Amino acid sequence: MSSADKTILSVKNVKKHFPIKEGVFQKVVGQVHAVDGVNFDIKEGETVGLVGESGCGKTTIGRCVAGLEALTEGNIYFDLPSDKIALLEDSEKQDDKKVSAEQIEEIGNSYDIGKIEGDLFNHYRRNCQMVFQDSFASLSPRQLVSDIVSRPLRVHNVCPENEVIPRTINLLEQVGLGAQHLYRFPHQFSGGQRQRISIARALALDPKLIVLDEPTSALDVSVQAQILNLLHDLQKKRGLAYLFITHNLSVIRHMADKIVVMYLGKVVEAGNTEDIFANPQHPYTKALLAASPDLQSEVTSGMAALDGAIPDPARPPQGCSFRTRCPVAQPECGWEVDDVVRRLEHKDSIFNFLKEVDQSDAFNAKFTFETEAAANQLMAAMKSDDIPDAMKKMVSKLNCDAEHVTVSFKPAKTVPLIACGNGSSARCVLVNK
Repeated sequence: MSSADKTILSVKNVKKHFPIKEGVFQKVVGQVHAVDGVNFDIKEGETVGLVGESGCGKTTIGRCVAGLEALTEGNIYFDLPSDKIALLEDSEKQDDKKVSAEQIEEIGNSYDIGKIEGDLFNHYRRNCQMVFQDSFASLSPRQLVSDIVSRPLRVHNVCPENEVIPRTINLLEQVGLGAQHLYRFPHQFSGGQRQRISIARALALDPKLIVLDEPTSALDVSVQAQILNLLHDLQKKRGLAYLFITHNLSVIRHMADKIVVMYLGKVVEAGNTEDIFANPQHPYTKALLAASPDLQSEVTSGMAALDGAIPDPARPPQGCSFRTRCPVAQPECGWEVDDVVRRLEHKDSIFNFLKEVDQSDAFNAKFTFETEAAANQLMAAMKSDDIPDAMKKMVSKLNCDAEHVTVSFKPAKTVPLIACGNGSSARCVLVNK
């Protein structure tokens, strides 16, 4: 795996929100924050691993990079020259004297995949390909392998018609198949062979970047090793850059140069692979390592595996999004009214008598109960061990007036990514400490 200086892909503050619609007229009533401000770069010949639990936004990022999803906000720059990268970095520092709005607009119109058109977009399409998780669903069941693999060659007019089949055979041979497989349908192959066909199709246009979305998760362990070795060999021969999306940390450790750890649409830790495995900084990264049995003998994270469900991405927690499951949560992680409900939802006797919740924002709410006894029960629960001490310290107001309980928390800001001593960056208040 190479680490060349040329940046192939630059993801800047990417956000992707999906609307929640209800009713006959499909009125938008909310937004699912699938991806919420993600930044990373991929260099030529480099593999960047994107890891996290299901639902953290990994696949959505992959689809955004591949141009299959329009961004809500942010930019994805492809094949950006180093001098243009320097201009963007200056603009992020808000140095108006150095960078003009016209320069930024010119960079966007030439390199931003959401703005480029015509020949520029065709150039991007040729150089960024994707291998999907489900190899059977991503291959047309009505087409022969010869049609599937050769289609990119014909669409982009890469070669004369009489050279299409020889080039198709050459592509199949590069992935361990051959001419004898040309005139078969996808259902006639095993899972590993179908994934090889998907890889051959992705290689057809000689791309610079391939997005690999869980390429081995549906395969047997022995077949996984074959596909991973194939991807590694192809990268060395062709100088490919990979965005490798997976939940398998043992795979990422052997494939990736850098790791981006995601939780609830945000990057919680990013850095060089060996730095993160040797000394993880974020509690979520430590918990992922603890939950991977293949790594327990090699990596000591000092953290127990996670309990509990991921919060609703339509209402992501303020402050640190991981605090609702974090065993070492601090007062300054940021607490809100929804945390009260999460902590006490197992106490049905309290909320069975809840009449109304008047919530002006995430940090202030007024609970109205049917009886004064139920209101007193919430007050008692707020002072009990059901509420962690870190959360209690951030309560700025707790009043009970007959059937009404007013709860207020000190407002919190989103925890930023902070440079760590191990060379990585982590979104955790403990890093400062």
